[in-house]
Amino acid sequence: MTPAPLSRNRNYRLLWGSQLLSVAGFSGSMIAFPLLVLDITHSAAASGLVLTASAVAGLVAGIPAGALADRWNRRKLMLGCEAGYALAMLSVVAACWWNFLGVPHIVAVAVVIGLCGALFDPAEEATLPRVVPAEQLASAVAMNGARGHLGQLSGTALGGILYTASRWLPFAADALAHTVSLVGLLFLRVPAQAKAGTPLRGLHHEILDGLRWVWGQRLLRAIGLCAVGLNFFFAAFYLVVIVLAQQRGVPSGEIGVMAAMFGGGGILGALAAPRLHRALSPYLAITGVFWMLAVLTPLAVFIDRGYVMGVLLAAMAFLAPTANTTIGTFQLLLTPGELRGRLTGVMGVATGVAAAAGPALGGGLMEVLTGSQAVLVCAAGMAVVTILTTFSATVRSFSREVAAEALSSERSS
Repeated sequence: MTPAPLSRNRNYRLLWGSQLLSVAGFSGSMIAFPLLVLDITHSAAASGLVLTASAVAGLVAGIPAGALADRWNRRKLMLGCEAGYALAMLSVVAACWWNFLGVPHIVAVAVVIGLCGALFDPAEEATLPRVVPAEQLASAVAMNGARGHLGQLSGTALGGILYTASRWLPFAADALAHTVSLVGLLFLRVPAQAKAGTPLRGLHHEILDGLRWVWGQRLLRAIGLCAVGLNFFFAAFYLVVIVLAQQRGVPSGEIGVMAAMFGGGGILGALAAPRLHRALSPYLAITGVFWMLAVLTPLAVFIDRGYVMGVLLAAMAFLAPTANTTIGTFQLLLTPGELRGRLTGVMGVATGVAAAAGPALGGGLMEVLTGSQAVLVCAAGMAVVTILTTFSATVRSFSREVAAEALSSERSS
């Protein structure tokens, strides 16, 4: 029987809608936190400390969180994370209201946010194949990508507006968003996950088992490393483009529009990704997108207008979800259900490190090179990753037959 469309899948709607609110609330807070710390301390270093604390907490907890998502009830884990996040935000609102907020409090809240995100993400991703039919998993992965772009765009804009009205409002809105998300997840019904035949051991053994399993899967390892490598150089390129636009006299308003166009391209690309995913073989979906990004990147050298640069960024953002959908879908399909949390935890940490190190590389390049040279270095890095991906025997073996076998295996599980 043909499964009902995702729009009529009650559990997926609850999961998608609740997390759209959460992402929007989170994005608003991430804009407001540095502004709040600047208002309190007038220190840019202290302002950066908050975002760094959240990112570091998420990275440190990422791999253990994946093991916990495989050990514990994933729905209850998601509920606990939403509750903890909402309470942390409410503490900021209360401290702002009664005027006893300090940097240590804000840093502690940032750590809680990082920990909750690290625990929630592998639990949600591992849950996705349990609420969506295997043949619709690619569409669900793509729609989750669109959700991230949409939540980030709306939350960032709303967070700035609310902070202008009152410094506590973005955090109150975030707490409300996560509370509503919590209520929505209470109605989520997830089919029981079959337990592995081996008994639970110490958490560190389960973490090591997960790391060994992920590294031992040649195809998962190859496509994961390729994706992380490309994301690293693209994150560097994105910062380089922003700084380059400023150096070339692009007004701040146009730079903001550039960022918005990038997000809009990502949303449109995520909507188109399921169709492209079905039309292309896995190998072509990955390498084709990689080549397009590598070819488009050097064009930034010749662009000195913000809106034109925004078109380039939107085109690149439009292409990326097709590769991300193919990689994300088959990572889930090729991984046993009892290991999906650990897979997501490992990939989340690798992606997080690339996302953090990429801008550092971009900033360093802009210190020692001209803007055009920095763009070309990023383009060269992407080209190297693309060539290695193209000629990888393991990635070339990623055929429609492999994809069909993974899909059939998930259907029968």
